[in-house]
Order: sequence, then C-alpha cells, then structure tokens
Amino acid sequence: MKQLLPLLAALVLIGCHHVFEFHPYDGRFGGATNINATNIKKIEQACNDKDTLRVAFVSDSHGWFSDLRKAVTDINKRTDIDFVVHAGDLTDCGTTREFERTRDIMNDLKVPYVAMIGNHDFLGTGNQIYEAMFGPVDFVLIAARVKFLFLNTNAVEYDYLAAVPNFDLMEEQITERDEDFDRTVVCMHARPYCEQFNNNVAKAFGHYMGLFKGIVCAVSGHNHRLERDDIYGNGIIYYGLDTVSHGNYSIFTFTPSGYEYEVVAY
Repeated sequence: MKQLLPLLAALVLIGCHHVFEFHPYDGRFGGATNINATNIKKIEQACNDKDTLRVAFVSDSHGWFSDLRKAVTDINKRTDIDFVVHAGDLTDCGTTREFERTRDIMNDLKVPYVAMIGNHDFLGTGNQIYEAMFGPVDFVLIAARVKFLFLNTNAVEYDYLAAVPNFDLMEEQITERDEDFDRTVVCMHARPYCEQFNNNVAKAFGHYMGLFKGIVCAVSGHNHRLERDDIYGNGIIYYGLDTVSHGNYSIFTFTPSGYEYEVVAY
C-alpha cells in the first residue's frame, strides 16, 4: 500500500492540473509588453510628413469585449485612420485576464494604437499590470506636427496622495522649446470636475491648459456619454467620449487650419 501512495498522489495532481490557476491580480501574462512606446515609434514614423491626421478614439470598454471587437472591426474597414486611442477603463476589475483580452482585441487593429489608464484599471494590482503591458501612465506622441499629451487624471485612485495630474510634467511640456509641433491635444480619462478628478486643483489645471502651445482641444472618457463643453469658458473645448457599449466611437481629423469631429455608429 505504501508503494502505491506516491503513484496515487501523482495521479491526483495530474487529474487536477486544470484546477489550480494564478490569482486574478497575479500580474503574470504572456505576449506583447511596452505597447505604447512600440506603437508611438510606428505612429511618429508613419505620420512624420503628413499634414492631415485622422485619429479614432474608443473608450470605457470595461468587460464589453464583444462591443470593443465590433468597434475594432468597424475601424478596420476604413482606410483613412492613422492611429487609434483607447481612453481608459480597458478593464472592469483590473484583472490580468481582462487586460490580456483587451490587448488581444486591440492588437487586431490594422493601424497602431495607444491605450490610456482609467480608474477601473487601478483596481487590485491593475496599475502595475497596465505599466508592464502598456508603459508609463503619462506619455507623449507627436504626429503631423500635433503633440498629443496623455495625462493620468485618476486622482481618487491614489487617495489624493500622489501628484495627479502631474503638474511638473505639464509645466515641462509647456516650457519645452520643440520645433517639431505647432499644436497640442490633451487626452485624459477623467475630465475636470468629475468625481475622479482632483477638483482641489481643477482651476490650476484649467490655467495650465491655456498655456500649451497651440492648444486645440481636450479629449476624455469616463462619463460614458458624448460631451462637448467649454468647461472654463476660455475657448478650449473638452470632448467626452462614449462607452463602446453604446455602439459608437469618435474620430478627430486634424488639419493645418483646424480640426473636425465626428461620431461613428456601428
């Protein structure tokens, strides 16, 4: 009988190899990492000599993976999109598997994309998974002489203990003497005066926004509805993106003389 015990134990382990899984917030994943930096290089190289830029924005896909896939499929039918931005809440609960599924769907795009972090993406160890998979939560790209500044504005997720939004970065971008761009578009997940933003500094944020070189507009997600507001009354329009579960995405076309905005239903 004693001789049979090791054999029985081995059989039990073999039979149960599908039972044991990593914790949802374990953070171990395979496949692509540092996606934003990789795709930014592709975008900047492809758009270096363009004078017109067309960017598609999706947002707040949470766990609506089938809706996100529909948006990707619809975008792939077009031939005029230069790159795509996911404006955050890639996940609902910040789990590793949710990040993987979202990444894999977005990787089916025929054009490069970048992804911002949303407040839901901080749940558990989500922010660590995001940074491993996509990169820093604040980042910049320049395409067709337009600088896109992507800011983490999810202040509540830090209990207001971190510099969110990062005013040092904003000041650095404002004072930078860069001849590669003429205009600036600021993208964020949570807009000023929503419950996720640090509204103790909302007025200061609005002041800084007006100092960016050739500020064009601001784009945000989070509120799950289409919005178009001059929040500070200074002419800077803040566009709010809808959730993909409502069956639409937004396109911004930037030209040397201005920009156009449209909503596409699918």
